[in-house]
Amino acid sequence: MPSLHAQGNYEIQVYGSDTEPAKSTMVELHSNYTIDGQKKLIDGVYPTNHQEHETLEITQGINSWSEVGFYVFTSLQDGRGWQWVGDHIRPRVKVPDSWHWPVGVSLSTEVGYQRASYSPDTWTWEIRPIIDKSVGRWYFAVNPALERTLHGPDVNLGIGFSPAVKVGYDFTKVVSGGVEYYADYGSITSIAPLHDQQQQIFLVTDLNVSPKWEINLGVGLGPTAATDRWMVKGILGRHFSWVKQSVTD
Repeated sequence: MPSLHAQGNYEIQVYGSDTEPAKSTMVELHSNYTIDGQKKLIDGVYPTNHQEHETLEITQGINSWSEVGFYVFTSLQDGRGWQWVGDHIRPRVKVPDSWHWPVGVSLSTEVGYQRASYSPDTWTWEIRPIIDKSVGRWYFAVNPALERTLHGPDVNLGIGFSPAVKVGYDFTKVVSGGVEYYADYGSITSIAPLHDQQQQIFLVTDLNVSPKWEINLGVGLGPTAATDRWMVKGILGRHFSWVKQSVTD
């Protein structure tokens, strides 16, 4: 039986539907550490146990309904030092606000390369529908992502199904808490047995300290045998606007 798509753990995030505004840039650092993970070398892929992943994400707004993101994946581990893992590019479009849909909707597609020592599937492609909605203090987001290996052993797996879900609640204007769920169920036409699925459940908090900043912290549990057992993650992001501010006397 073919293996599942490799568990990345480089950019652990449930996307909201909004895109980066035109003439502005979002710079994010994704920091993820595997407390208890895979401890053996499998098919030439390094074990994930005690790996620290640092991912730089730069997203440029194109207009009011589109953006392009670029990722640089790195890994730090005892005995191997700090290693470059790969790069991805991610264009995204959203349903314009002027359409007045009852939910936010956008669509991203992501393609990129990762070194074989970190993922046997060196070239991959993803298409990610994004649906979200705020109701009072509650926030809901669903990302039913589809994945395809372009080069590697999982080519024969076909289209994989990797959904992500977030439910959040604003306790105050600054502090939000919630649950994020990530999974890889295997082929969309032949869902893998539960034992072989990759699933992660994160308890998270978002700190809304300023519209310019994005801060997300979480601790995650992998309940299935195919998933790293314990992880912690953090996202630190900063918006930069390139619009000239008018000066009035």
